[in-house]
Amino acid sequence: MAPLPALLLPQALRAPRTFFLPSRRLGTGEGPTNTFDVAVVGAGIVGLASARELCLRHPSLTFAVLEKEKELAVHQSGHNSGVIHSGIYYTPGSLKAKLCVEGSLLCYEYCDKKGIPYKQCGKLIVAVEQEEIPRLKALYERGLQNKVRGLKLINTKEIQAKEPYCRGLMALDSPYTGIVNYRQVALAYAEDFQAAGGTVLTDFEVKDIQMNKESPIGSEEGMKYPVAVRNSKGEEIHCRHLISCAGLYSDRLSQISGCSPEPRIVPFRGDYLVLKPEKCYLVRGNIYPVPDPRFPFLGFHFTPRMDGSVWLGPNAVLAFKREGYKFYDFSVPDFIDATAYSGLWKLVLRNFSYGMGEMYRACFLSAQVKQLQRFIPEVTVNDILRGPAGVRAQALDRDGNLVDDFVFDGGSGDIGARILHVRNAPSPAATSSLAIAKMIADEVEHRFHL
Repeated sequence: MAPLPALLLPQALRAPRTFFLPSRRLGTGEGPTNTFDVAVVGAGIVGLASARELCLRHPSLTFAVLEKEKELAVHQSGHNSGVIHSGIYYTPGSLKAKLCVEGSLLCYEYCDKKGIPYKQCGKLIVAVEQEEIPRLKALYERGLQNKVRGLKLINTKEIQAKEPYCRGLMALDSPYTGIVNYRQVALAYAEDFQAAGGTVLTDFEVKDIQMNKESPIGSEEGMKYPVAVRNSKGEEIHCRHLISCAGLYSDRLSQISGCSPEPRIVPFRGDYLVLKPEKCYLVRGNIYPVPDPRFPFLGFHFTPRMDGSVWLGPNAVLAFKREGYKFYDFSVPDFIDATAYSGLWKLVLRNFSYGMGEMYRACFLSAQVKQLQRFIPEVTVNDILRGPAGVRAQALDRDGNLVDDFVFDGGSGDIGARILHVRNAPSPAATSSLAIAKMIADEVEHRFHL
């Protein structure tokens, strides 16, 4: 195995410098602070990485990030497992595979440069039944095709050398998988963006996107900024071009801009369990199951966290609110929007038994513990607590298929020609964020002739 490059070594485990510039607010009238060459909707990790990349490439242009919350990166970017993925699972040749492998290297480099702590704790994908071994070997071959570094198959003895409490017949060892706090990474992107002259507008929930029919009042440059973006308070900014990185609301932003509503976003909540502190010794690195192609989601896994805790899970159940992180969170419009979509029902009918099992396990801890005990038999119900949850922005097509790869598109008409939609950016989007940003910047330059 080739030695790990010096820039990826764990010297980045030093304390980070935490600094964030205050947001610049809109003025009271139309004017220079309300006009931008490019506006990015959504201050999650992908939106911030993309804005940063564009601002660094084009220092003579003006950029803004529009975020509906008062803080940045508080939804998917702040509610994920924190794993720096290596790119094993994804179809060779897909954007996911290419961007994850590239993005993983860039993520480690960036964390070293910025002093953001991470741990390269590795990952084992463990086969606990004989029938899983052929799938594990196929996954190994896929990882090699994707040029994932350091992969090797290991036996039972080698598994226990790495994870003493884990049982398994064979495992795929991915030593360059790591963990990091992605919200901290996202805030560092925002700091870079603002330091390069970019503007962040928080508390700006986009409700309308229109083409100006006449020159904005007070503008000395006529129709140079023809796209009007209005928020829920009636405030406006004007821009030449728009990039939508709206995550859970990407389909709705596409609709209000006059572009295609497909693929649709259906939210799935993932609930985690947490090992009690006195039991965290049971897990050293990431422990994952062998994926079962019959089911749409990955299954329960063990994930160490930067704070020393260990998360277990998640499950995957339909969320009744797009940002519903609690079991009882409910939104009538979100519920109707999801259940009225034929693609969801086709997915449910194809995976009915799996879905019922997920709902059962969501209610009963003992059922979840049985899944965990397949890998670490010592885990008991008394060792775990209910933990946090995240909501996955799952893109579905009309036939009920999960849209597995990243999707980027524009539209037709005056607005469609000036907007780029990031329609689907699921895991490993956080790992891939800097690579995605480079691709988005390239596409923006090509489409909009920046």
